[in-house]
Amino acid sequence: MEEKKGMPLLGDDFPMMKVQTTQGVMNLPEDYKGKWFVLFSHPADFTPVCTTEFVAFQNRYDKFKALNCELIGMSVDQVFSHMKWEEWIKDNLNVQIEFPIIADTGKVAATLGLIHPGKGTNTVRAVFIVDAKAKIRIIFYYPQELGRNMDEILRSVEAMQLSDKNKVAIPANWPNNDFLGDRVIVPPATSNKAAQERLKDAKEGKFECYDWWLCHKKL
Repeated sequence: MEEKKGMPLLGDDFPMMKVQTTQGVMNLPEDYKGKWFVLFSHPADFTPVCTTEFVAFQNRYDKFKALNCELIGMSVDQVFSHMKWEEWIKDNLNVQIEFPIIADTGKVAATLGLIHPGKGTNTVRAVFIVDAKAKIRIIFYYPQELGRNMDEILRSVEAMQLSDKNKVAIPANWPNNDFLGDRVIVPPATSNKAAQERLKDAKEGKFECYDWWLCHKKL
């Protein structure tokens, strides 16, 4: 069988790898077994946008942990640079970075597709959201010049967990959708019989429908 090449895709198992971090050597995804985790790459230490991102991630770290989700950063800088940068952030911004940062030799970046030649030789701002079964659920990519929205990443973790638990879909901008608010989408019917039953269920108050293919409910 031909070996799979290229970046992993949604639904794939997160690739097994041993990495050097600011908190010692880690084995991914094994060390996060039973937990969700967000692995995010940044172009370089001691850069302005990346510094704002790390502070933003740290300020939301407790919220991620409340969702049984860990954070792990990454760039191709050496571990000594990561450690010194953490020290600078603590001394100058009074923020202690508590999650590990991978010091990549280039292998992790190559495995995950984090270097895009059209955007230079540094890692782009990638985000991999991985579930408790080590499946890749969401991938985001951002250019070096644009800082990420950590509230959206946090929302994405919460929304995917909600979807898994309740077997529902999540509308745009949840929990502040333009016309559904914080309600969630009931998966549409896939047969004529199911469509008719869907409308019957709506009349009985199990959920509300605009039509058989657009039903929603409050959790």
